Amino acid sequence: MVAAVPAKRGKKPRAAAAAAPQATGQVQSLTRGLKLLEWIAESQGSVALTELAQQAGLPNSTTHRLLTTMQQLGFVRQVGDLGHWAIGAHAFMVGSSFLQSRNLLAIVHPILRKLMESSGETVNLAVLDKSDHQAIIIDQVQCTQLMRMSAPIGGKLPMHASGAGKAFLSQLSDEEVTSLLHRQGLHTYTHATLVSPLHLKEDLAQTRKRGYSFDDEEHALGLRCVAACIYDEHHEAFAAISLSGPVSRITDDRVTELGALVIKAAKEVTLAYGGVR
Repeated sequence: MVAAVPAKRGKKPRAAAAAAPQATGQVQSLTRGLKLLEWIAESQGSVALTELAQQAGLPNSTTHRLLTTMQQLGFVRQVGDLGHWAIGAHAFMVGSSFLQSRNLLAIVHPILRKLMESSGETVNLAVLDKSDHQAIIIDQVQCTQLMRMSAPIGGKLPMHASGAGKAFLSQLSDEEVTSLLHRQGLHTYTHATLVSPLHLKEDLAQTRKRGYSFDDEEHALGLRCVAACIYDEHHEAFAAISLSGPVSRITDDRVTELGALVIKAAKEVTLAYGGVR
């Protein structure tokens, strides 16, 4: 989980680290120890005691006592000739139990329902099938409008002509997109389908800037869709949340608003599922 970037050697600690008010019900020493554990994890290797003390706004002696306690329990360890601090095996064992118990649909479905209620449109969860690079719908919360989008669970969405598909494509480099298009081609669904590789790549560049993709009647006439990716603990996009509805309701002036809602929901799932902000 992203918390704060470890301070560079010689820099003053941020005032907020030492002066932050204690949240109600927190045990100060436990909170400090867990924050140290997070900062060690964020170092992507090992980090010196003095740097951790600077980051926490604590004396070296206090920081060392906290680290020594966690070392005795196996959560951290000292490595190298300089005795820098790194994550211990027990921290991995505790963290891996989360991977074994998490359930994507159980995490996502309440968030999909909340997004449907706030937007008034049908919301889908799609996962990326890496074997043939297709987006597959695995969950859906339909809106209550008479005119609404309905897609079957297990249905496949075209990568170049759907919100979820283009959200996944935006995670690839232009070279990877080109290679994929050579294998799959660009099938035409409507007059708005992006069948030019150049136009599709321009659209994907806009998706990366916005943070959400936009299907503007490219898969079905009269239907618009916005989508954003969900990331796992390795920062890899493996699923996407999409919101779909008719052009009459998803008007030009609503696209940005709905895009922001989809991004927020996707970030919420990413944090709950992968522990990544």
